[in-house]
Amino acid sequence: MTRPPILDHAAQLAEPIRCRLLQLLDRHELTVGELCSVLQLPQSTVSRHLKVLGDAGWVAARRDGTSNLYRRDHRLNGTASELWGLIRSEMADTADSRQDRRRLDAVLHERRARSKEFFASSDEWDSLRDEFFGEGFDLHALPGLLDPDWCIGDLGCGTGRLSLALAPFVAEVAAVDASTAMLRAARLRLEGFESVNVLEGELEDLPIEDGRLDAATLVLTLHHLSEPSAALAEARRVLRPGGRLLVVDMLPHGHEDYRTSMGHVWLGFPLEQIETMLRTAGFESIRVTPLPADPQAKGPGLFAASGHTPRPNR
Repeated sequence: MTRPPILDHAAQLAEPIRCRLLQLLDRHELTVGELCSVLQLPQSTVSRHLKVLGDAGWVAARRDGTSNLYRRDHRLNGTASELWGLIRSEMADTADSRQDRRRLDAVLHERRARSKEFFASSDEWDSLRDEFFGEGFDLHALPGLLDPDWCIGDLGCGTGRLSLALAPFVAEVAAVDASTAMLRAARLRLEGFESVNVLEGELEDLPIEDGRLDAATLVLTLHHLSEPSAALAEARRVLRPGGRLLVVDMLPHGHEDYRTSMGHVWLGFPLEQIETMLRTAGFESIRVTPLPADPQAKGPGLFAASGHTPRPNR
């Protein structure tokens, strides 16, 4: 009995990584290095799957200087094209595909920036500035925009990294965490900052009085909590009228292993869900924004969400 070709095509696309590769190469020519950055996989893994796809006629390559550029080979048609169309449609809205698209945007942006580098004197200045003062010094200075009289809560402070960045610019930082080990590291890091008060406590039951804080942060914390809505409600309680909350956390992703390896309870939050949670907790003027993807980062995409507590009637 003759084996139908579609069975071979189905076997070649049974590996999710190959399907993700084809999604990326459907519209763009990419190098192995760029594919590694997007998929966050080692070169050996990406090259192995590209070879399978290339041998089967799914992918073509062309030489560009010292690199190979890969693209999906559109000459493979008939049942293969129909099968790929079905798979592409099914995968379009998965967490992995959305994350791949965000990382691809960052990689393409980086490529465009490199192509303009020769002609743009501003790129020269950026490199010179980074060489003299370090990369990201301007971001470290941004807390200088905060009111110097404020008391800010670093809720889920961990080892105190964010508290350290805030402390020079505000009157007081309340750094709260439930982990004794984390707080020990935070106290060492924050030694010498009398304005920082390191407190042990659950985020769902904060050791802070009502309306004490002018602003608060929950950075990469909610996904560890069994009841994130309770933590948002507590944040609202300890903020003064008109006080602001900033939440930074992960977008939805498919890393099930994070539950056991890092104690994650939630595999990210959809933007609509976090907006609803903030509104239910009593926050107003809510803004939820995906953060730009860093091609060098290995974790899921992030978002920033902010809102303020109701202001008193005037």
